Amino acid sequence: MPAEPLTAPEREEIRVGICKGDKDATIARRLGRHRSTIGREITRNGGRHAYTAASAQDRADTQRARVTTPKLVDDPALAEHVTTRLEAKDSPMTISIELARGVHGITAAISHECIYQAVYSHGERGLRRGLHTGLHRRHRCRKRRRRPGEPLAAKASPLGEFNLITTRPAIAAARTEVGHLEGDLICGSFNRSAIVTVFDRASRHLWLADFPDSHDADETLAAVGEILERIPEPLRRTLTWDQGSEMARHADLAKGWDIDVYFAEPHSPRQRPTNENGNGLIRRYVGKGTNLAVHSPADLRAIEHRINTIPRRSLDWDTAHHRYHAAVAMTG
Repeated sequence: MPAEPLTAPEREEIRVGICKGDKDATIARRLGRHRSTIGREITRNGGRHAYTAASAQDRADTQRARVTTPKLVDDPALAEHVTTRLEAKDSPMTISIELARGVHGITAAISHECIYQAVYSHGERGLRRGLHTGLHRRHRCRKRRRRPGEPLAAKASPLGEFNLITTRPAIAAARTEVGHLEGDLICGSFNRSAIVTVFDRASRHLWLADFPDSHDADETLAAVGEILERIPEPLRRTLTWDQGSEMARHADLAKGWDIDVYFAEPHSPRQRPTNENGNGLIRRYVGKGTNLAVHSPADLRAIEHRINTIPRRSLDWDTAHHRYHAAVAMTG
């Protein structure tokens, strides 16, 4: 995608840089531009010995004011040929080269960039709408590129305000106290079904819940709440989740079940290792890429029991069931 046009202050900065003897790359870094942009600007305006900011700006204004007709609008026959080749899955570069060589009986000078611009204009530059679907690349619509030095645009989180894992009590990381939980969803084929998985960090005890319909924020709130109802209130200490949109109602969860909810940093599964490793065990019984909706609540309870009663190396060959229920007994 073409860069934003140079402005008058930027052209003055280029003139100052030339006077100081700065290289194109040095001027470019100062302006947050690519060095080729600076090089072309200087070359088209007479070179370093003749460049002036005022004349360069006048030339740019004059060029921009020209009324031009896009080549494919001006030549319907050429536009029809380009459309045919695009429908045949030829790339704009291939079409441009073949037109220059007259391969298909039509000779024309048109750049691949001109064809791309017509494709991405969606019906406004001589080609009909929808031809972008025939392009080879997976992402077939252009996106605005971030200029050097330009900060990344902040995306609004569906979670709103939330507690990051760095603010979680240190005792949760120590695995010495039962009641610090990690949760997640495991999804089925085509993301159409899911199961809630919650593990206790200290005992590795597992709870599962299904979704009767979708697995959006409302359904996730209900499913996680169902699991928390099965846990004694004194042992609902913290819950750590990833930053998935399914937890958009985390504030309601924290208030309704009196539990502190924390979120791992983006793309950091290592911050929820109990859940990540435990989900691998669950996949042995529900399979990856399958329809998880076929598993009834009774099926999930059976999977829970199986995993919770497996001797675990991390527990010195004790079971999660024994460790967790020993802690429950101590709560009275």
